[in-house]
Amino acid sequence: MLIGEYKHNIDTKGRLIIPAKFREDLGDHLIITRGLDGCIFGYAPDVWAQLQQKLKQLSLAKRNARAFMRFFYSAASEVAFDKQGRINIPAPLIEFAKIEKQCRIIGVSDRIEIWDETSWVTATTAMANSFESIAEDLFDTDQLG
Repeated sequence: MLIGEYKHNIDTKGRLIIPAKFREDLGDHLIITRGLDGCIFGYAPDVWAQLQQKLKQLSLAKRNARAFMRFFYSAASEVAFDKQGRINIPAPLIEFAKIEKQCRIIGVSDRIEIWDETSWVTATTAMANSFESIAEDLFDTDQLG
């Protein structure tokens, strides 16, 4: 399971160190693509295959399904870890996520998310202010312990 939050810098060539704890779960490469909320999603190959099976269930007759699949798949890239544990993020994904230099890499169960530092701080501030009400909408109070 991918959990935790780490701070790293992306270099001028688009290389970013992925924490060793994440690399253990991801294997020797991963698939990255545009994520939701302005971040980059990263998946281990087996999780990517499962996600593809779910996306194949979407009806091509639906405009939103076609648009989502185009946007999601067109930016996807398979990236391998180098000897230093870095991946090379393609320029279009760096631009999409508005990554300057400082990044946050977070584990979200079966995927990682790569955020620009400023975007992450903004997102977590908003989430912190509504965390309890979000939890109340999603769960019965006894489900979280």
